[in-house]
Amino acid sequence: MPDLKSLIREVPDFPKPGILFYDITTLLKDPAGFRGVIDGLKDHYRDTKVDTVLGIEARGFIFAPALAYALGAGFVPVRKPKKLPSECVRITYDLEYGTDTLEMHKDAVGHGHRVLIVDDLLATGGTASAAAHMVQDAGGIVVGLGFVIELTFLSGRARLTGHDVFSLLQYDK
Repeated sequence: MPDLKSLIREVPDFPKPGILFYDITTLLKDPAGFRGVIDGLKDHYRDTKVDTVLGIEARGFIFAPALAYALGAGFVPVRKPKKLPSECVRITYDLEYGTDTLEMHKDAVGHGHRVLIVDDLLATGGTASAAAHMVQDAGGIVVGLGFVIELTFLSGRARLTGHDVFSLLQYDK
């Protein structure tokens, strides 16, 4: 596997001064790097029975379908409001600067479905926690939350206690 961190571009002062943005587009364009991400996540969850891989809009859509394919599971998108065409369940959750809302088709997760939640980044954990609550409220079982990058200094993992949380890459500042 290539050194995945070396394939991530660090962009200072984006989207605002003082923020260091970890740009994964440079990782995605590298075939071995993209394969390394999917293989790394697949290897961690290989022995976990997964019915569905849930991807969180938008960058979770890049990784979740490929991982679902690799694990022999289905894929479910979780989107921002008014993007899905059928009846939806929704959850509104707090952010450090306001609130946000996610939606999922009402019939996307059934009772007892084993769901792996995937996104590109674990920061404060608010979005991932909301997705986990949505799955549980639908009767599903969250078998794990997988991320490409974890910003450990933001302590997002603390909001996901009781779940298997896995990240391929960690940044501590």
